[in-house]
Amino acid sequence: MSELVRLQDWRARFVAEVDRLKHTPFAWGEHDCGPGLAGNLVLAITGVDCAAQWRGTYASAAEALTLMKRAGFGNLADMVAMMLPEIHPSEARIGDVAAIEIDTPFGYALGVVNGERIFVLREDGMGTVDLLDAKRAFRVG
Repeated sequence: MSELVRLQDWRARFVAEVDRLKHTPFAWGEHDCGPGLAGNLVLAITGVDCAAQWRGTYASAAEALTLMKRAGFGNLADMVAMMLPEIHPSEARIGDVAAIEIDTPFGYALGVVNGERIFVLREDGMGTVDLLDAKRAFRVG
């Protein structure tokens, strides 16, 4: 795990990517909470594609879960912890990745912090939840 650095124009890139993602239909492996939301926003902020190895390698929740387990991870947040330094959710700032506990085999859904809210992806589009819902968080640059 190497420390990522935010690009000089990261805020403008973040806003532009959020606007693009709002209009992108949900698709496992391309536009889900991993490569789609968190991965694309980390890429926009830093220029580094942390999700490259996973992007396009699965097309369903079952395939995603199988890949996660085969890679040795018990939940999605542990997988992110391999790539980004973990911080306490109270330290999270705009652009950091947040993990929200969910009752599925993935254990967590990923979102991206935007002040006191977290952008999250749902099968019916993008939404937000309260930052206090984050159980884990990860520094992006």
